[in-house]
Amino acid sequence: MFDWLSNIPLGDSLAPFDIIEVSFNNGSRKDFFRNVTKQFFDKGEMVTVEGVSGFDVGTVSLTGELVKLQMKKRRAEDTPEVKKVLRRSTNDDLQRMNDNKSREKEALIKSRALARNLGLEMKLAEVEIQADGRKATFFYTADDRVDFRELIKVYASEFRAKVEMRQIGARQEAGKVGGIGSCGRELCCSTWLSDFKSVNTTAARYQNLSINQAKLSGQCGRLKCCLNYELDTYLDALKDFPEDADNIETAGGVAHLQKRDIFKSLMWYSYEGSNKQYPLTITRAKEIRQLNRQGIKPDDLKPVEVVTAKPKEADLGYADVVGLISLKSLEKTAQKRKQKDKDKQRQQRNGERGEPKQAQGQPRTDAPKGGQKPDNRQSSERKPKPDNRHQRQQGGGQPKQGREQQPRNEQQPQRPEQGQRQQTPRQPGQQTAQPGLPGGQGATNPKQDRRPPRHKQRPHNPNKNNNPEKGQ
Repeated sequence: MFDWLSNIPLGDSLAPFDIIEVSFNNGSRKDFFRNVTKQFFDKGEMVTVEGVSGFDVGTVSLTGELVKLQMKKRRAEDTPEVKKVLRRSTNDDLQRMNDNKSREKEALIKSRALARNLGLEMKLAEVEIQADGRKATFFYTADDRVDFRELIKVYASEFRAKVEMRQIGARQEAGKVGGIGSCGRELCCSTWLSDFKSVNTTAARYQNLSINQAKLSGQCGRLKCCLNYELDTYLDALKDFPEDADNIETAGGVAHLQKRDIFKSLMWYSYEGSNKQYPLTITRAKEIRQLNRQGIKPDDLKPVEVVTAKPKEADLGYADVVGLISLKSLEKTAQKRKQKDKDKQRQQRNGERGEPKQAQGQPRTDAPKGGQKPDNRQSSERKPKPDNRHQRQQGGGQPKQGREQQPRNEQQPQRPEQGQRQQTPRQPGQQTAQPGLPGGQGATNPKQDRRPPRHKQRPHNPNKNNNPEKGQ
């Protein structure tokens, strides 16, 4: 209960109401007590009140003028028999209450075992022990009447307290146990709902809900209390719908009412032997029903067109940036790694193509003797491109344009034209330059280099461009 009158001051001639509401056991039980000491108690304060042959400790839940409305709601009368508030709770009262409350779980286990031994068809839900330990209240649920006279004697001798047996319903049990409902929130019966009204299946029918016992039942096994929350709104909306329009006649046959769309104010009809449904407005259904009373059958139902407009999504300024944002450092590292792999593969490929058949530093045994002509079949094959580092060591820093016009390997003989044979024999013992070998291994000795100097005119090559300036 929210005290919405707490900030409204009373007149000078009016005295505050002398009865307060006190809750026990975390709000599972509430009662009214008279404030004879005329002290001012705040909500949530611990007080010591009269109990059964002793005292009890509870929490102040409501004070002021709203207590009158609560007493009227619960049909509690303001009589002299109302119990009194003794004092504010002291440390000794709180310590004694905590000691007795710690025994409740053990007492519940023992009480269930004793009831099972006696063969009683009952289910114990909770045990509440008074703050001074002189009274114990046992809350149970049962379908039929239970004869627990023998059980009370066993409990009294076991727990050394006055025993009170109180039967509760399934909804009160769910409120004491607690839990989470299908809506995802804590159960209403365990938080704020104090009175339980009857719920029947007609409430579900008025709201066009399918009669599914598993979905309509709560944790207590009964119909959900929330089915009554919006029932009045549905009943007000159903007043506009005609009650005698379940069957209407047209030239095409008799149409039967299938369902009512309360929020869109539509009535859905279908013909016999057909699964197609036709939505009609309330006004059109009343018109057809009025014509049927006069013995007139309209030619068509004239259904309305139902457009299911999807809600327009608001533009939140979100953009898909996947692939647009990149880290330059990672890209550069990946590019360098790929370039190294390509260079390594190229070097391995060039080394496999230009590898000599014999060990380096040994003269070739198949070199031509004397004036014998070499075999042009091998010399006419395409020579691999030498490594760029070898060219820089041999030729120095030539411009790119000159290197492009020069032959790929000056130490190798020029490719002969078709129908001609090479006339220059290879000297015996002379080693050829092996492209792709690091450190110049297998390269021609610079003292034995027979190439013409760069300032002299190179021999004419018909396969190249005739412009002599290029390549110098």
